[in-house]
Amino acid sequence: MNRSYLKKLSRRFYLIPALLFCTVVSVLWLYYQPANKSTYPPSQPTITVSKIGDPIKPIPLQLELDEGAVELGRKLFHEPQLSGDNTVSCASCHSLNNGGIDGKARSVGIRGAVVDFNSPTVYNVGFNFRQFWDGRAKTLEEQAEGPVYSKNEMDSNWPEVVSKLEQSPEYVAQFKKVYHDRINGTHIKSAIATFERSLYTPNSRFDRYLRGDKDALTIEEKKGYSLFKDYGCVSCHQGVNIGGNMFQSFGVMGNYFHDRGKLTKADLGRYNVTGKEEDRYVFKVPSLRNIALTEPYFHDGSVKTLSEAVAIMGKYQSGRPLSTQDIDYIVNFLKTLTGEYQGEHLWKNREK
Repeated sequence: MNRSYLKKLSRRFYLIPALLFCTVVSVLWLYYQPANKSTYPPSQPTITVSKIGDPIKPIPLQLELDEGAVELGRKLFHEPQLSGDNTVSCASCHSLNNGGIDGKARSVGIRGAVVDFNSPTVYNVGFNFRQFWDGRAKTLEEQAEGPVYSKNEMDSNWPEVVSKLEQSPEYVAQFKKVYHDRINGTHIKSAIATFERSLYTPNSRFDRYLRGDKDALTIEEKKGYSLFKDYGCVSCHQGVNIGGNMFQSFGVMGNYFHDRGKLTKADLGRYNVTGKEEDRYVFKVPSLRNIALTEPYFHDGSVKTLSEAVAIMGKYQSGRPLSTQDIDYIVNFLKTLTGEYQGEHLWKNREK
């Protein structure tokens, strides 16, 4: 066997592992590539921000709820007999014709008492992971009890409320029909909570955009959403409710309360619930759904305009002062988050 033949054979032998290596790399590369759009189901939009991994999800177009409990809860939500002197209802602080709020910096309860916090919107509360600014209620049922027993809100209790409602044959019949039982505090809380879960507002223009309608937003509004993500707003405001699913310190990148001054007990946030130092100035991140309708802003209602709120968030939460132009873009985007309640846009609902 001559030397030339041996050299050729050795070169061929060393080609085998090289070819095997290239084959493995090719297979792995193909395996980890995203699927081609042509393999998607026909219903999958080809141009949409609602792709896998998008930080915001559209509100479901329909929820399955017990209609009997919803209607009973609607009546109880507007029932002033839940308060000690029959003057205050849930709707007093959460007007359904006003974005689910009362429009005041801090709400006014029984006998003119001013409460500690600004009333958050009641719309879409069913998507929150906790209730109240400090997250002290884990469920809507637990939240429904809070104002009833609060001295500054309704100043009452379930035995007193039940005694009043039992005087109404209509209420007695409704509770019997829905819960197959007499009126009691547990059923009252359940009915109110079920009604509040029905207060979801789907089909905002931004939701339509997420579902694939690329023309639902203007160029300026799309730019606003891009900036909303670029500035890191989505690190706290994401999910179906664009917030409401986590706690966060107010003043991550600056001492907001020092700069604002006049510290109050309410400013301590979660610290008032847990007593833990790490929870000082920590609050439940609010939902941005229908945000253009829910001024004034923040837990203390100290900010009157959406532009000012965005500027403060940029400074104290992201540590990046926003230009006037960028603020305008983001505000334009936020205005697209206003949805519909029972098929009617909330802007029209507010005008009634």
